Amino acid sequence: MSQPPFIRPEYERALSPLRDVAVDEALPLSRRLWNQTWLRKGVVVLLVLALWEAAARYQQNDLMLPGVLDTLRAFIDDMRSGELPEKIVNSLSTLLKGYLIGSVLALVASALAITTRFGRDLLSTLTAMLNPLPAIALLPLALLWFGLGNVSLVFVLVHSVMWPIALNTWSGFSSVPETLRMTGRNYGLSGPRYVVTILIPASLPSILSGLKIGWAFAWRTLIAAELVFGASSGEGGLGWYIFQNRNELFTDRVFAGLATVIIIGLLVEGVVFSTLEKATIKRWGMQR
Repeated sequence: MSQPPFIRPEYERALSPLRDVAVDEALPLSRRLWNQTWLRKGVVVLLVLALWEAAARYQQNDLMLPGVLDTLRAFIDDMRSGELPEKIVNSLSTLLKGYLIGSVLALVASALAITTRFGRDLLSTLTAMLNPLPAIALLPLALLWFGLGNVSLVFVLVHSVMWPIALNTWSGFSSVPETLRMTGRNYGLSGPRYVVTILIPASLPSILSGLKIGWAFAWRTLIAAELVFGASSGEGGLGWYIFQNRNELFTDRVFAGLATVIIIGLLVEGVVFSTLEKATIKRWGMQR
């Protein structure tokens, strides 16, 4: 004969209020400081500078590897003389032209690919053909077609920027959930309105990632192209500044030019892209 199931008696336990315990407690100063992103990144930069200085002291050859202080001194001297600011302006003006044109063309190509079958075939074919082609390899043709001028540099910059941004944008458009796509269709959205209202906000993390990659590719292409362009015309930006000082064996100025490129990259990453991410994808909960 089976026994009836055991029924656990119910009871209610009164909890004493926590009057003497602080609900919230301030974190230690060291923990609060370490939670600051700028401080952690600053520590990484200081470690790199310390390794650089240690390697320079071990090498003991300023011609091969100048130290941090020597590079800083050369950087300050050329900034005061106006030579380095002039090269920075020349490089940035050319870079922004190629970067903006390439970004717009990439967005248009990706929008065409997501809305039409022919656009999809066109983008996939062109990226497979032209994306593996190094942009600097097109510089001789650009000089032949457009002559010695900024147009040649802008041409190779557009090539280096367009394809990585287009691939990331297309990947973001393709990963938009079908629910959002159906929502846009139910509201009667199509064409440019569908892309701007539905696809771009939903795929913004991929688009920003592509913009970052395109920015890095643009800097690499510009510095490499300016070596040839500057040697051909006698003018140029940071690439020509580095090349000229290398010929004159001013290694500290070469490192100053390289450090300038790094500083500009850190500023763009930490100010422009970081602010854009905080105002969009992080604010919308699309990224941690």
